[in-house]
Amino acid sequence: MIDSNNEEEKTDEIKETKHPILVVDDEESLRLTFKMFLTRAGYGPVSAASSYEEALDLLENKNFDLIVSDIVMEGSSGIDLLRQVREMGLKCPMVMVTGYPNINSAAEAVRLGAFDYLAKPVKKDNLLRTARMALQQYSLHKENELLTLEKDRYQQYLETVFRSIKDLVVTVDAEMMVTDMNNEARKWQEKFNPDNIARGRRIDELPCFSEIFAFDAQTVLQEECEVAEHRVEFELEGSGVTVFRISAAPLLTSDGHFLGVVLIARDVSRLEALEQRDKRTGLHRLIGNSRPMQTVYTLIENVGKVDTTVLITGESGTGKELVAEALHLESPRRDMPHIKVDCTAIPENLLESELFGHKKGSFTGADRDRQGRILQADGGTLFLDEIGDISPMMQLRLLRFLQERTFYPVGEDRPIKVDVRVVAATNADLKALVVAGSFREDLYYRLKVVDIILPPLRERYDDIHLLVKKFIGRFSKRLDKSIQGISDQALGQLIKYQWPGNVRELEHVIERACVLCSGVTITLANLPLEIQDQKALETTRAEEAIFVEASGNESEEERILNTLKLTYGNKAQAARILGIDRSTLYRKIRQLDIDTSLLEISS
Repeated sequence: MIDSNNEEEKTDEIKETKHPILVVDDEESLRLTFKMFLTRAGYGPVSAASSYEEALDLLENKNFDLIVSDIVMEGSSGIDLLRQVREMGLKCPMVMVTGYPNINSAAEAVRLGAFDYLAKPVKKDNLLRTARMALQQYSLHKENELLTLEKDRYQQYLETVFRSIKDLVVTVDAEMMVTDMNNEARKWQEKFNPDNIARGRRIDELPCFSEIFAFDAQTVLQEECEVAEHRVEFELEGSGVTVFRISAAPLLTSDGHFLGVVLIARDVSRLEALEQRDKRTGLHRLIGNSRPMQTVYTLIENVGKVDTTVLITGESGTGKELVAEALHLESPRRDMPHIKVDCTAIPENLLESELFGHKKGSFTGADRDRQGRILQADGGTLFLDEIGDISPMMQLRLLRFLQERTFYPVGEDRPIKVDVRVVAATNADLKALVVAGSFREDLYYRLKVVDIILPPLRERYDDIHLLVKKFIGRFSKRLDKSIQGISDQALGQLIKYQWPGNVRELEHVIERACVLCSGVTITLANLPLEIQDQKALETTRAEEAIFVEASGNESEEERILNTLKLTYGNKAQAARILGIDRSTLYRKIRQLDIDTSLLEISS
């Protein structure tokens, strides 16, 4: 009889937390017995495999916290399984079981990283005690890995922000020695002393920083308080006078220990140029002058310059592929390949070969060597579209590639190292997939170093007229027609529509309208019925409701003013686009006290 009371009491602490366990043994009675012992002790779910091959199939599709395996089995042994588990990069503990213990097998198991070694017959309390200790150690290991991952992710985030800031950022210690600086400050310093290293030198000894930072650094060191923002003129030979907006603050640890000073200088003249640039209507093949798109353009320009993995999210049809293309064109890799992989368009059984390539004869039909998309993108950018749909096995292979920047083609034993910047996109909620267990959390954070979220078309209605103009020009040329524009009524209905298919749907609607248009102007009759039949609002309350619905976070005043700008002050045209009567528009202009004096008014 087995006395297991002590171990059952000790396992009470883990009963609320499930620990998936794999039992591998070619004897069915032992598999069932181990499974029963572990399940009754509160562990689980417990899976069982009768062979090396069956165990590998389970390991490729599921994650386990513990593997209990017999050493002596028909075919491949438990030692072979232990070796394969370690080659797969799995960190879960393995407990080896055998009825023929010997020094050589025990030594080999320990060398390969087995957690423990149990001899048959295995007593229940020994099994449960070993399982408890292995799982406790593994839980601590996973917790430490999670903390390390969180620390690395936060460090990557800080470094990305630090690199992408366009201000000059310099830190000095208590002795006025430069300890660090960002890329912009380094470029500024290299203008004066291209061969001189600033780090480790006093800031008041460096001509590039002395006039800008030295006085403020000394003030903070003496008084240990912030210096209020102020402006300093700096004359750079051949470039005239540059005005910097300077600020300085103490650099402190979390417990308040004084480390030095952080100094920030912003080129005010450059900022004014950026503000002018923000009025643009597009970036590369992206179109739009709305506030959400200006944010997207800024992110693309800042992130494009650094080799950071980017995750693009947004609904279908919002232009994720165009953002990936713009990131590539904004990067130093712009002259190298930009390779796209649509993860949903390639069958699952071919995706591995498509990405990583294969050697001739590695599987049926492999009649020649094939270079995978990753190798094709070497030196450039790899764009993985709809990344949320790949299988667990492909998630694991992709994670290893992102971590090591090396991969093995199918059928190849030697690793290949590449220099590739990865950009991924999805319309799925990856965080929800992680919670559901269908997407790896570690891969999610590897991809989402920086994320760019694309707004749906219904949140950027004031971009519609630009998109419509672009599409009309494209399709009228393609169809060899002389279409010159769109009527106010038709444009108004397009602006009020909710666009579940986003920009792609709008493009198809305009293509259809150009096909049906027999004159030089697209009219309501050329639009689909679901867009034509939107009901006009008759009451003031209903009119106000549509303003809120169509404009998202924009106020009613902003929507009216933007529409008046769009029509250059033509109130009749603006009223038709807004879907209200002209007298209602006049009344709202008076109620909201909208200044139309700067517009080219034509009633």
